[in-house]
Amino acid sequence: MTRVEASDSDGFKSELVAVTPHLRAFARGLCGRPDMADDLVQDTLLKAWAARDRFEPGTNMRAWTFVILRNAYLTEMRRNRFRGDYDEGMAERTLVAAADQEAPLHLSDMHRALLALPPERREALLLVGAGGFSYEEAASICGCAVGTIKSRVGRARAALERMLDAGPIPPRPDGPESAQDTIIGELDDVTNRRRE
Repeated sequence: MTRVEASDSDGFKSELVAVTPHLRAFARGLCGRPDMADDLVQDTLLKAWAARDRFEPGTNMRAWTFVILRNAYLTEMRRNRFRGDYDEGMAERTLVAAADQEAPLHLSDMHRALLALPPERREALLLVGAGGFSYEEAASICGCAVGTIKSRVGRARAALERMLDAGPIPPRPDGPESAQDTIIGELDDVTNRRRE
């Protein structure tokens, strides 16, 4: 490796390390499971490192890696389409009642409310609200129009506010299998439209 290539790799590595916390936050918001999120981030970092020669220095590293993470997540959803997951932590929380029924809003309430949102709205809100991306960058990552992202973010914020104001957050209206089926169905529709 020449000196120029070594310095390029060092710069790329530094940018990749700097974006890692943002990737973790986005991954946890997408899938709702810390273990799966960590696996997605690791997979994303490996893929980004393997494709570092295709990254154009000076462009947005965060947007580039978020696209890689999103694609890895969607691929994982396709693979797990027919496989059910057992979440021991969720099972324990389901069997244990809270001691204080009048407890204030907790982070877990926000997390459950976020997971109750339709996947495309949750993704848009995470990119713009938590990820700090502009509407244009989020639209580019999701492959849709800027107006669509604005609409999804607005509707997601309104839905979160309604859920949090209503009190206890209800369980997700559809189970993980049907949520996955919805996402996969949407991906199939997009793929079919591109082929036509």
